[in-house]
Amino acid sequence: MISPLANIHPDAKIADTAIIDPFVTISGDVVIDENTHIYPNAVIFDGARIGKNVTIYPSAVISAAPQDLKYKGEKTTTEIGSGTIIREFVTINRGTAAKMKTIVGENCLIMAYSHVAHDCILGNNIITANGVQLAGEVEVDDFAILGGGTLVHQFTRIGKHVMTQGGLLLGKDIPPYVKSAREPASYVGVNSIGLRRRGFSNDKIRHIQDIYRIFFNSGLNYKDALNKIIDDIEDTPEKEEIVNFIRNSSRGMIKS
Repeated sequence: MISPLANIHPDAKIADTAIIDPFVTISGDVVIDENTHIYPNAVIFDGARIGKNVTIYPSAVISAAPQDLKYKGEKTTTEIGSGTIIREFVTINRGTAAKMKTIVGENCLIMAYSHVAHDCILGNNIITANGVQLAGEVEVDDFAILGGGTLVHQFTRIGKHVMTQGGLLLGKDIPPYVKSAREPASYVGVNSIGLRRRGFSNDKIRHIQDIYRIFFNSGLNYKDALNKIIDDIEDTPEKEEIVNFIRNSSRGMIKS
C-alpha cells in the first residue's frame, strides 16, 4: 500500500506488498522488495536496494550521496538485507568508486541516530546501539554488537560475535569472538555470554579463550604469538577465523 501523500518517482520499483507511509520521499533508481514498511518522513535516495520485510522508521535517510570529497557522482548503491530494522534518524550513505556499494546485511538492528558511511560492509544479525558512528569502509562481521556511541575510524574491521562497550573510540581492528572496552580500546576477554546464547559449547569457548591467552596474555609479540597459536592449538574453524582475521589486519589489533 502506497500513500497518495508519499513523494515517489515514477521509475522507482516498489513491490505491491510494500507499505509506504505519508510524506516518504523515494527517488527513481530505487528497488524496494516485498512486505517492507517505510514510515513517514523517511527519504530513500537513488541507488537504494532494499530487501524483504525491512522496516525503516521516521526520518531515516538511506543511500544519500557519500560525505567523501573524492566522490564524483559515480553510480553506486546501498544494499539493505531482508529483515533489517532501521530506526529513527539513521543515515546510511551509498558507496564510492572504492567499493561501489554500501551493504547492511540481513536481520540487523540499526538503532536511532547511527551513521553508516560510504562503502561500509556490515554482515548479518548485527546490532548497532543508539548513536554508533561508522566511518568510511568499515567492515563489521556477523553477530557483532556495538555499544551506544561507539565511534569507529575508517577502514577498521570488527570480527564476528564481537561486543563493544558503549562510547568506545575504535581505531584498531577487533578480532572475532571478543569483548572490547576501556580507553584506548582494549581486549577485555572472550564474549562468552554472547557465544553461549548463540549455541557455542563450553569446550568451544574454552578453545577460543586458549587462543586469546596466547595472543594477548603470553607476553609474546603478535607475530610470535600468532605462530605459537598456529603450532600449538588444535585446528578448528574458530582458530582459522581468528588467524585469518589477524593476518589480514591492516590497522593492527586492539591492545591487551
